[in-house]
Amino acid sequence: MDILILFVLIIGGLLLFITEVFLIPGFGVAGIASAASLLYAIYFAFDTLGTQAGWITLGVVFLGIVAITTWFVRTKTVDRLAVKKSLDFRPDPLAGTGLKVGDTGIALTRLTLIGNAEINGHQLEVQSADGFIDERTPIQVSRISNGVVYVQRINH
Repeated sequence: MDILILFVLIIGGLLLFITEVFLIPGFGVAGIASAASLLYAIYFAFDTLGTQAGWITLGVVFLGIVAITTWFVRTKTVDRLAVKKSLDFRPDPLAGTGLKVGDTGIALTRLTLIGNAEINGHQLEVQSADGFIDERTPIQVSRISNGVVYVQRINH
């Protein structure tokens, strides 16, 4: 009867381990239950069946986990579960603004190299092309590069 209990604990623990690895990855209920079942199986073997049975049980559990993990990697299951799409979307912060070189506006914040400005009725993050620019200073777009708007103060 003790060997049947031990067998059920080991098989149950390994099945829960498979469930955790294949069906619901992460460290969830199945993983915790698997660890508890396998650890209790080892404890049960040492306590009830003796030292030799405990070491055998420990070896069986270890080999079972290694075999399942090796099988998991060799059957390319990881490749089937892995996300293969790459995210190549880059948001364009200037979309819909119609912004072009020469447009004018006003600095909403002090441009200590980077700050906010209103240009053509659109509030944008801009970068100063000629040093610090105070708040409410008239500015002009000097260039646009990789979605970054460079501005300079307008000298009247």
